[in-house]
Amino acid sequence: MKVVKLDPVNPDQDKLLEPAELIKNGELVAFPTETVYGLGADATSDKACLKIYEAKGRPPDNPLIVHINSFEMFFKYTDFHDERILKIMEEIWPGPITLVVKKRNIGDVPTSGLDTVAIRMPGHPIALKLIELSDRPIAAPSANISGRPSPTRASHVISDLGNRIPMIIDGGETFFGLESTVIQPVQDKIFILRPGPFSPEEIEEKFKMKVVLSGTEQHVPRAPGMKYRHYAPNKKLVIANDLDEILKLYKENPNALVLCSKETAEKFEGNKYILGSRENLYEIAKNLFHSFRYLDQSDYSIGIIEKFQEAGIGYAIMNRIKKAASKN
Repeated sequence: MKVVKLDPVNPDQDKLLEPAELIKNGELVAFPTETVYGLGADATSDKACLKIYEAKGRPPDNPLIVHINSFEMFFKYTDFHDERILKIMEEIWPGPITLVVKKRNIGDVPTSGLDTVAIRMPGHPIALKLIELSDRPIAAPSANISGRPSPTRASHVISDLGNRIPMIIDGGETFFGLESTVIQPVQDKIFILRPGPFSPEEIEEKFKMKVVLSGTEQHVPRAPGMKYRHYAPNKKLVIANDLDEILKLYKENPNALVLCSKETAEKFEGNKYILGSRENLYEIAKNLFHSFRYLDQSDYSIGIIEKFQEAGIGYAIMNRIKKAASKN
């Protein structure tokens, strides 16, 4: 794997020419977005997109998110004309929110045979410039082995996919650390198919429409992250409701690592990894997946993770934690 290092804010365009050519030629390139690192391929090529599923070991019925850099590209690959929704998306994009809408000019592989496409405009200079230079939409799920914690640093991608893909663009640590919020407008409602940086409260405020939190288990997933166990460390992860439960679980498992807030860490004297402050859940979100990987690489036998309030981005944080701790 070749690693190309770039400034995440002002990327050198010349250094992006080679990865853009790889995309054009049907190859895979890992690159940073504002959410997590993505594993990109030409979204208009089913053959190229198949390589994503093969490299990740991803189930074929788990659709990919297609990344664009303009509304001109949006209209070329979707059949969606709701002016009210589009006006709001013009305010939000580029940003960490994905729309599930009717597709056009996109094959069955990146959409898992559905008549819809999950599509977004990433808020990251490297991602936007790569799409521009490739001159095509880029399908890109998280750049990890399927089911593992999503990568928020280039080192995470190298650890998972180092011998499986030709190139990674290293743009440093990602901004949010959680995957985009996925929504699907249906008549007068907004369905949240996957929670993310845009919270249910923010979406309801922005769209002035009723928000429906979609169930996580569906026979036919219409967006990534809806059906399978995701984001999980290899080691067992247990959720603790409060400090008393942390102390109880830790007494039962003295070789455990407690993943917790700064506030809890001040009251706990055992092995701990501080995620950030409960006063800044975006800090917790940014460090979450890295903490899962830290647990796996450590000598600790089990992880105990603090429960966070399910409001704002805390809803997305707990979605990821619950899936990571799931035994399904």
